[in-house]
Amino acid sequence: MNTQPEPANPPLSSVVRPKAPGKIKHYLTLAIILLMIWGSAAQTDSTLKELVQGFPNMLDLLREMFPPKWSYLDNIAEAMLETIRMALIGTTVGAILAVPVALLCAANLIRNRWITYPARFVLNLIRTVPDLLLAALFVAVFGLGPLPGMFALSVFSLGLIAKLTYEALEAIEPGPLEAMTAAGANLVQIIVYAVIPQIRAHFVSFTLYTFEINVRAAAVLGLVGAGGIGHYYEVTLGFFEYDKTCMIIMFTLAVVLIIDYASTKLREKLL
Repeated sequence: MNTQPEPANPPLSSVVRPKAPGKIKHYLTLAIILLMIWGSAAQTDSTLKELVQGFPNMLDLLREMFPPKWSYLDNIAEAMLETIRMALIGTTVGAILAVPVALLCAANLIRNRWITYPARFVLNLIRTVPDLLLAALFVAVFGLGPLPGMFALSVFSLGLIAKLTYEALEAIEPGPLEAMTAAGANLVQIIVYAVIPQIRAHFVSFTLYTFEINVRAAAVLGLVGAGGIGHYYEVTLGFFEYDKTCMIIMFTLAVVLIIDYASTKLREKLL
């Protein structure tokens, strides 16, 4: 039987206490951020004085916008429906085209750098061009109307959905892929039975998110002649009819909130 006395607890004075983390890193980060903000403001000739001097003008503009002209709703209802249709078609076409592009960009599925790197370069090139410039280019090709807006939103949706999807593809669980590869499955079978079940909910979520963005984007494509509610933005702002512009903004906001709520509920069911 062990009769040795148990060691007493060491005195508190001899206990090594960890040092508190230094705050110099946080101070340096804050200093760098402030320096970048100051440098950006200096290079763009932006000053706090100009903001203060222009603030009364912003208040004057808000006073001219309210109250909104509610009767103008009848004039813009059809244009808003056209905007939603443009966003819906553009998102659908872009989502369909994004599937093969995302597969070509995923390094865990396509293990050939001569395929994945050029595919990613093309995808980055597509995402570099803003949607307004795309709409202006398609207007020059197809003329005024909703068709160039649909093409512009399709290309924009392709870049966004493919980017999000291929990043999600590279983060999927590799176990099912390895099991099917060991069983002798080809690439198509691996994609259908091991990849799609893991990525399906995420892909739908990305598509719904892109649709929300496209509704907002389609609302301003009319500024370059691509149809939709954006044409009325250009007209009302050009004639300084700010009460009508306010009505368009409020109507667009209501539509966006409804779409956002519906897509959020749908994503909750899928995820």
